[in-house]
Amino acid sequence: MTDCAKVIEDLKNEDNEIVREAAFQAGEFGCEEAVPLLAELLKTSHLGLQEAADHALRHIGGKKTVQAVVPLLRSDDAPVRNLSMDILREVGAQDFPSLVALVHDDDPDIRIFATDILGSSDSFMAVEPLCDALLKDPEVNVRYQAAVSLGDLENPAAAKCLNKAMLDDEWVQYAVIEALAKIKHSSSVDALVKALNTSSDLVASMIIDALGEVGNIKAVTMLLRHLDTSPTALRNKIVKAIVGILGGKSLKLLSATEREKLREYMLIALKDEDEEIQDAAITGLSFVGGEKATDEVLKLASELDPDRDRDRLSEIIENLSNLTMNPALVNAVNNGNFKKAAIAIDVLSRLEGREVAQVLMDAFEGKERDLKRGILDALVKTAGEEAKDFFVGVLENEQDGTMLKAAIYFLGQKLGVKDESDKIFALLSHSYDDVKEAALDACVSIGGDDINQKFIDLFNSEEPIERLMSVYAMGKLDAAGNLELIQQALEDELPDIRKIALEALTDCAAGMDNLSLVVSRLNDENRDVRLTVIELMGKCYQPEVIPYIVQALQDDDDWVQIRAAEALGNHREQDALPHLIPKLDSPNKLVVLKVIEALGAIGGTLAFQALLEASNAGGDPEIMQAAEEAIFKIQEKQGDRN
Repeated sequence: MTDCAKVIEDLKNEDNEIVREAAFQAGEFGCEEAVPLLAELLKTSHLGLQEAADHALRHIGGKKTVQAVVPLLRSDDAPVRNLSMDILREVGAQDFPSLVALVHDDDPDIRIFATDILGSSDSFMAVEPLCDALLKDPEVNVRYQAAVSLGDLENPAAAKCLNKAMLDDEWVQYAVIEALAKIKHSSSVDALVKALNTSSDLVASMIIDALGEVGNIKAVTMLLRHLDTSPTALRNKIVKAIVGILGGKSLKLLSATEREKLREYMLIALKDEDEEIQDAAITGLSFVGGEKATDEVLKLASELDPDRDRDRLSEIIENLSNLTMNPALVNAVNNGNFKKAAIAIDVLSRLEGREVAQVLMDAFEGKERDLKRGILDALVKTAGEEAKDFFVGVLENEQDGTMLKAAIYFLGQKLGVKDESDKIFALLSHSYDDVKEAALDACVSIGGDDINQKFIDLFNSEEPIERLMSVYAMGKLDAAGNLELIQQALEDELPDIRKIALEALTDCAAGMDNLSLVVSRLNDENRDVRLTVIELMGKCYQPEVIPYIVQALQDDDDWVQIRAAEALGNHREQDALPHLIPKLDSPNKLVVLKVIEALGAIGGTLAFQALLEASNAGGDPEIMQAAEEAIFKIQEKQGDRN
């Protein structure tokens, strides 16, 4: 007995479990002769049988399946009808004539079902019968569904009949407009705009939204003509559509009269309840708005919640930065409430020009702390030499750490002002660590012999933090020239200073000339110092460092062993395998896992055999799984080479 013959026999069994299994097998074997029996199972109230039959029919598909399922659309049982429709949405296109015949059925419900199913066919062949239904069917709901389905197909060939259907009932127009918005065909613009003159406000609103989505530039002229005659709500939507089609920059290409008209209506649109309309107006005004528009947008932005509306506020500020500086921005910085002033400062930080810096500097005095901070941040971004004296004044007169950091960065790193280096160097003794750090980076950026000598002198300080900064700076400024002092720092009582000294000695580009000094700390009493040695040698990996990294595998500290294994694995050091493999017996699980990872990265026969043994050793499942994954990695690499 063939497989399908057995399946058909089982489908007739009275045991539901046997029938269910047979249904699944019918789908698996593609048994077309089982289709009638499977279609019958869709009528059962047994969900398991329905599910199996559904699955099988979708899998088998074809003309026979379509013709067997179509009659079920007439079932009085809604779940059966719905299930049948769902199947036909997937396989109906495999027998188009059967579906098209349903479009002309006497029963309007069947015609609705048919137009729905055709919309899921993803076939150009569905366009003609759907257009026929849209323009000729006497039942409004059939025409509505035909329009929806044409939109789902998104085939430009449907635009012609959809354009004609704009003269249909309002209910059908809703679906037609949505379909045209999806298809985005240029021929639809005229039909949509023409319908504006005779449509209700609701339909007109949908048409305007659709024109915005279609995005065809020829709609702009027609929409501009409707601005003066439309009620406020529709006019605001027209504003949104025009800005959406043209984009902000292209608004400048309109005639002066059109720009002025649009500007006035965009100002009105700012007060619309719809945030999308407000945002479109803001986008447009940021290019053609001017002083009044700036003031209105700043007012709207200052009423937003900085936390809840963070993204929107950021977008508004970005839009306002398309403007040139104007009196409204200046007034907001000087006289606005805190939120309005803060937004204006943020906008100015994105503009260029000496006049921008001057406005910010003039506004600084008398402002509260956070606004002062904002002004300094803006000046750091936008100002140049013209703000030097201003920032020197900040350095001399302000106590706030954030303000001092801004001044230090501007003078030291942005301008590299050598004649103010004494003031910046003095801030290395500031009580705030972040100010110290900013001053240190600025001094390194300024550089020069004078600065270097100051750090040499600082090396003799009794304060550990000052010695640490000294060693860091000497390494950055002139590691070779300061080698003797950096070498002394390797013996400092503080581990952090020894670590900084190691980093100062490590110049990968120079070929690790100071290797002997670096490895001298491989036996340091402090684990973190030893870790630093391994990390630096791993970073500046050269043949001469390999023996020292291998030596670190015997360190008393597990983390030093782990970092050594990682370095050897990252660089696929074959010669290290005899030293890595014994670490598989480490009592520390993390060490074992890292060694396994390294062996997988290095590969080769030795690593493979060791991992194979580890994967079969029993014990910790995580270790065995890691070994298996490492083996797979080696096999993959071997396969790539072959």
